[in-house]
Amino acid sequence: MTEVSSLTGRLLVATPALADPHFARAVVLLLDHDGQGSLGVVLNRPTPLGVADVLDDWARYAGEPPVVFQGGPVQLDSALGVAVVPGGEGPPGWRRVHGAIGLVDLETPPEVLGAALGSLRIFAGYAGWGPGQLEDELTEGAWYVVESEPGDVSAPAPERLWRDVLRRQRGELAMIATYPDDPSLN
Repeated sequence: MTEVSSLTGRLLVATPALADPHFARAVVLLLDHDGQGSLGVVLNRPTPLGVADVLDDWARYAGEPPVVFQGGPVQLDSALGVAVVPGGEGPPGWRRVHGAIGLVDLETPPEVLGAALGSLRIFAGYAGWGPGQLEDELTEGAWYVVESEPGDVSAPAPERLWRDVLRRQRGELAMIATYPDDPSLN
């Protein structure tokens, strides 16, 4: 079996050709990627549901907008917390994924780690791929793989994240940010 190079902590940015409605114009933060498969959350799908409506204790730590995000089509009844912790070691109840980005154990009392969080997003569900499935999608050209930045987790205008992430890339990839939402209107 071929060894899989980990993409954990990187972003998957949907190519304009990706037509699956769950992932059209999606920006996915990969939380785990290895030979067993991949798991990530879609960073740019806010819902109208407020964090206070679901996890009231965590609401005061949620970034703007303080809503639950649809993390992907898998297990929509489960919640994941992703937060940025500036500086060195994270507090108990936070597990580093990449750099300052990590997962929050939502079972931990918020007062134990809330003050250490630079920003927090709550996701309902996640995006998941079985062994080799994501690699197949990458080969098919469904995704661009780019570096994440801590600010991606808490982008205050998530509806612009797809364009913003592409725009900061170099060369031709930056030009994709200008791709029209509906190319048939060109």
